[in-house]
Amino acid sequence: MAKVRSMRSTPAAQRKRPKRVHQFLIVLSGTDPIVWRRIQVPEAYTFWDLHVAIQDAMGWLDYHLHEFRLLDTEEKQIVSIGIPSEDVPDDRPVLPGWQVAVSRYFESRPWHALSAVYAYDFGDDWEHLLVHEGMEPAESALAYPRCASGARRCPPEDCGGVHGYADFLQTISNPRHPQHASMKQWAGGAYDPDAFDPTAVVFDDPRKRWKQAFEEEAPK
Repeated sequence: MAKVRSMRSTPAAQRKRPKRVHQFLIVLSGTDPIVWRRIQVPEAYTFWDLHVAIQDAMGWLDYHLHEFRLLDTEEKQIVSIGIPSEDVPDDRPVLPGWQVAVSRYFESRPWHALSAVYAYDFGDDWEHLLVHEGMEPAESALAYPRCASGARRCPPEDCGGVHGYADFLQTISNPRHPQHASMKQWAGGAYDPDAFDPTAVVFDDPRKRWKQAFEEEAPK
């Protein structure tokens, strides 16, 4: 992972039960059939919180850097939100996700500007289309964040991006392929690309994840 800049503040403490939630559609670009999820997150979420929810819903392991890229309609420029890194040029600053509220860019944006790109693992170069589908009243019987729906299993980490994933699927699905056994072992056993159950998604506490990620940097 790239070296991150010193973190100066922690995310906000655990929030109260939301009255409204953001609904997002997440589509993993370049997959066919597509890997997708629909999630609902509390209205008070920051982009760091949203990042954790996306990772958990998709099935990624949060091993690599990430970045949201979206259009600031007022400034008329692309904004990058994620983890500030020393590897990113100063002329393209990355705003700390835990300091930026999701509602700042989505809740009141015009309909034609409600999408963003969520990039993960700049080596494999995974890009997710992130579409804000609106605000919904929170239901008292449900816990948030939640995964409402979705399809297909997430690709394995470090499989080589879109093209590497296509090769992986071809190899893992053909027992006669010369690399089938080794690829199956690398994947940790049998891999069913169609397997996904939204009710089985477990969401981590974003503040806990932040402390784990920046343990050496986080103030005591």
